[in-house]
Amino acid sequence: MPLIVQKFGGTSVADTQKILGAARKAIRAAQAGNQVVVVVSAMGKTTDHLVSLAKEITDRPSHREMDMLLSSGEQVTIALMAIALESLGYKAVSMTGAQIGIKTDSSHTKARIRSISTDSMRKALDAGKIVIAAGFQGIDDEGNITTLGRGGSDTSAVALAAALGADECEIYTDVDGVYTTDPRLLAEARKVSQISYDEMLELASLGAGVMHSRSIEFAKKFGVTVHVRSSFTDTPGSLIVGTPESNTAVAGAAIAKNEARLTLVGVPDKPGNAMRLFARIAEAKIATDMIVQNIGQEERTDISFTVPGNDLTATLDVLKTVSEEIGAERVDYQKNVAKVSVVGLGMEKQGGVAEKMFRAVSRKMINISMITTSEIKISTLVSWEDAIETLRAVHSVFQLEKTPSQLHSQELSVKPAKQVKPELDVARISGMEDILIEAIHLDQAQARITMPNVPDKPGIAAEMFERIAEAGIVVDMIVQSCGRNGKAIITYTVPRTMLDIALGVTKKLAGEWKSDEPLHNPTVAILSVCGTGLRSHTGLAYRMFKTLADGGINVNIISTSERNISITVNNAQGKHGLQLLKKEFANDMI
Repeated sequence: MPLIVQKFGGTSVADTQKILGAARKAIRAAQAGNQVVVVVSAMGKTTDHLVSLAKEITDRPSHREMDMLLSSGEQVTIALMAIALESLGYKAVSMTGAQIGIKTDSSHTKARIRSISTDSMRKALDAGKIVIAAGFQGIDDEGNITTLGRGGSDTSAVALAAALGADECEIYTDVDGVYTTDPRLLAEARKVSQISYDEMLELASLGAGVMHSRSIEFAKKFGVTVHVRSSFTDTPGSLIVGTPESNTAVAGAAIAKNEARLTLVGVPDKPGNAMRLFARIAEAKIATDMIVQNIGQEERTDISFTVPGNDLTATLDVLKTVSEEIGAERVDYQKNVAKVSVVGLGMEKQGGVAEKMFRAVSRKMINISMITTSEIKISTLVSWEDAIETLRAVHSVFQLEKTPSQLHSQELSVKPAKQVKPELDVARISGMEDILIEAIHLDQAQARITMPNVPDKPGIAAEMFERIAEAGIVVDMIVQSCGRNGKAIITYTVPRTMLDIALGVTKKLAGEWKSDEPLHNPTVAILSVCGTGLRSHTGLAYRMFKTLADGGINVNIISTSERNISITVNNAQGKHGLQLLKKEFANDMI
């Protein structure tokens, strides 16, 4: 018998009438011959209200007691949903996370799921009942209630679908699908018919609020088909599956407005310093993004990264300690910056995306302070005031408002994501949310060019990469970091066969801009760790940097994304670095 998991968020169950509406959707799914599990969030603003009550008592409530408090919101909703279903003539049973058997670690307020027992749910489903499951919560080995953090109900729903081998997981929300960008910010945003797991992972982590990234990690790992739909209509939504909608280079754009940028300035350029930094950040459970380390000068380098704005104070506390430990010159930070990104699997097959994006931004006279790239993502950091205009510029230049048919797109031949049978995969790993590494690569065919002390003003990146593209040069990694004295540093890698041409273009630009002579290394090695949800696993960067540091290997450049951490090292150390990383992540490989 087919099985469907349905999830209703807080706005979808905000009052009793909406709860009755959600109950009717569950009934229609049951009438269509499906077994049904419904996952619900707390009603409306209940969680915010509970948080405010705790803050009226103390600014620092215990994390354990906050989990006890916040989990009560979902318990109210599941009981009301079961009552609603029974009033409409259907058998139903409500279950808390503990009653279901959702086992987590003991990281209160940010717990990760280790395992799910399906026995109690199967028994109720086989008895003809609709199961109502509390989202957002679980229980640890000591019997303590835990919560999963932001987006926890999404994570609960997809995890239950994975554990049960559900045919589909329907996510009901206040929008009717996944859009090319947030339709609340840009009216021209277009709903997509389907989007790949990797694209959705990047967009979710970059600020697209429809789905939380941890839920997409589950979907990709266990091959769950996710259908994002409107709570208030019956129109089809958007499917999140293994393949993209089309072969267009860019599938969507995202904005994260509440970001903070931090920089450790003047870090001694030697093995182990990046490891020490990210060890402390991992211990604090802070998720970093846009990690950028550029080429060192005078035996010192700068390491920049972004964090969510509400983690700024905690991160500054970490950096104060780390800065003293490793002998950095100072800590710089900037509040209220925004990250604007474009994402698309088609970038792997099409060139020219970066320069097109940079030119669109420069036409609006908007300055880019940081750049980081991966094979399917380009992220830029701009001021908070310029965020919406930047988003509109990139959305327009890639014509995301148009359907693929309007762009005369052909179907893209992409290998579907690996479909894993949940019972086999769950048996293989110790925890359902454990990191899974898909590949570790070594590329020894690249050269590196660095432009130090570049004028930090609008249009610089656009002009640079347009000139490079005009010369027929294919660029791999691009990193722009905050330089010193109002200057920027831009580093990029190219195939070694194109180094002389690229160096000629770059030297000419340096002369025109009156900047320093470009630096270059004709033989660098790029090491990449590829996997699912690398950003949400805060300890991964630490493990990578520690392994290399323990092996005496110094990291030159760092560039990160949701599914990839790439670094450059000296070419002679490339093979040794590959061996070290394969050994370190041997138990995490798919």
